[in-house]
Amino acid sequence: MAANATDDDPLYQQALAWLVLLSDKEASSEDRAEFERWVATDARNAEALSRAQKFWQRFEIIKPEYERMQKRSALVQRRNILLGAGALLTGGIGMYAINRMALFADYTTDVAERKTFSLPDGSTVELGSYSALSVHFGESERRLMLHRGQAYFTVAPAASRPFIVKAGNGTATALGTVFDVKMLDDRVTVSVVEHAVSVEAAHQPPAVIEAGWQISYSDAGLEQSQRYDAAIFDAWRQDRIVFVDQPLRRVLLELERYRRGRIVLMNSAIGHIPVTAILKTNDTADALQIIASGLPIKIIDGAGIVTVVTSR
Repeated sequence: MAANATDDDPLYQQALAWLVLLSDKEASSEDRAEFERWVATDARNAEALSRAQKFWQRFEIIKPEYERMQKRSALVQRRNILLGAGALLTGGIGMYAINRMALFADYTTDVAERKTFSLPDGSTVELGSYSALSVHFGESERRLMLHRGQAYFTVAPAASRPFIVKAGNGTATALGTVFDVKMLDDRVTVSVVEHAVSVEAAHQPPAVIEAGWQISYSDAGLEQSQRYDAAIFDAWRQDRIVFVDQPLRRVLLELERYRRGRIVLMNSAIGHIPVTAILKTNDTADALQIIASGLPIKIIDGAGIVTVVTSR
């Protein structure tokens, strides 16, 4: 594995999470024993740990300045100290990995930011946190690509120019006016608010989804469509996310979209614990503490670089 591996490397993430966990004063002897077993299990784990330790040592150099900036209210100031330390923190996971394709996107939002844009044809799109969208309008079709995140489309009628959104390995073609496309991990969900949308993925026949229904797809293809609760679905547009008996693993994936740095689940068993909560997307630290208060889990914040979730 290259020495400059990014935060997309799961072993590197796991190694850094172990360092955060073991730096906590409440780390137990069982935690340390489990860490030793993890290192000994695979030579790749030991190599990832070596890279993580080098990063952690470099981070200690700028940590006082990072913490000082963290106390200041402006998000852009906090972001700038991270960017300024970018050369020092090569291979670190204090920031989201840069999506190279999204660098040239026409419309983007930052972490925990939500914006509405007008498209050239009179349609509008509302982008959720850390989202990126490219637009390629031609004479015969209106084609868009959602590189990451979530987008809520209100489509201007133009029967001769189909409105097509590509996300992941599938497309959603508007047969009406309002729909939503969300990318989470390797799964895309299309939710229809008005009229209908034709969804196609993995070379399967397209499925026509009516208003009030949604369908998800991944590399495995289309899943079964299902009705959705409008209040739950639309909460993100009011800076909220609502979970009803959702597994903790999925909840953490959702929250990760609204913060800088990764959330690492150290115990796969607790990832299945059901969570029911209404959480604010503009204060994910508080959201994590709310979840932890009602579950047998502990949250350890590694100075904004990585957040560890483990059994209590």
